[in-house]
Amino acid sequence: MGNPLNRIAIIDMGTNTFHMLVADPQDNKYNVVYKERVAVQLGKGGINDSLITEDAIERAIETLKNFKAIADEYECTHFAATATSAVRNASNQKAFVDRVLDETGIDVRVISGEREAELIHSGVKQALSIGSQPSLVMDIGGGSVEFIICTENEINWKASFEVGGLRLMDMFHKNDPITGHETDALKSYLAEELTTLQEQINLHQPSVLIGSSGTFDTLSEIYHKEQGLQFSLEDQTEYLLPLEAFYMVKDEVVTKNRSERLQIPGMIEMRVDMIVVACLLIDHVLEIAPIKSIRVSAYALKEGLLRTVLSGSAI
Repeated sequence: MGNPLNRIAIIDMGTNTFHMLVADPQDNKYNVVYKERVAVQLGKGGINDSLITEDAIERAIETLKNFKAIADEYECTHFAATATSAVRNASNQKAFVDRVLDETGIDVRVISGEREAELIHSGVKQALSIGSQPSLVMDIGGGSVEFIICTENEINWKASFEVGGLRLMDMFHKNDPITGHETDALKSYLAEELTTLQEQINLHQPSVLIGSSGTFDTLSEIYHKEQGLQFSLEDQTEYLLPLEAFYMVKDEVVTKNRSERLQIPGMIEMRVDMIVVACLLIDHVLEIAPIKSIRVSAYALKEGLLRTVLSGSAI
């Protein structure tokens, strides 16, 4: 597979999904030669107890061993791995990080929510031109959700909130389909937890919502499939999701049970559970912000991390 100078392996250890990129630097850019995602579900069973369970640790280590083997096969000379909400809030964070290092040789950097937001912004900027007017970037993880109000050249405000999809599922999505009572309770909870977001939206008045990867990818793919349009996750860095299409898909998703949701064209199994509360979270943001359009960025934290490592900056 060759041995380009400074071939880099990047691992983003999310609460629900682990991502890996292998890339070769090219001038001021990079060429991705391998990418992988695995639904590790690191937060499963312990997210709201601030604990990484033994089962989750085993799944994580197995996945990371595979990632390390791939990085070795590609002869990577640089390696960077970050962990986010599930690990940064875990009471057994140090034991987990130490065990990962001991069993896989991977030195995991646990990043703050604010740093996560900065890296997401860096990733989004590589995927699309944000423009000169304020946009609201939203990245829905299993443990946390990052919001960034920004223009192309400036971050006006950024924050991370522990209201990710897995947390909301554990707290509110007890029935399937989700009930009206559960939906109301979730919306009330979000209104209380996201008051700072509401204040910043009122201040900056973003009119565009930029969703980065994950749930937004799937929502865009469902829209394309239902409209009979071509869709490729591989070839594009920005995807279509008209505002009215979001509402149509949201209404479909929240009224169906799991097996019915799996039948929706474009739905994937790794998103089918979390997508209900994720749609309700997006719906809440649309209710409190003067959003006129949605854009979907194919890039997020992992691309921001890759850019940071390439530039020689500290993670």
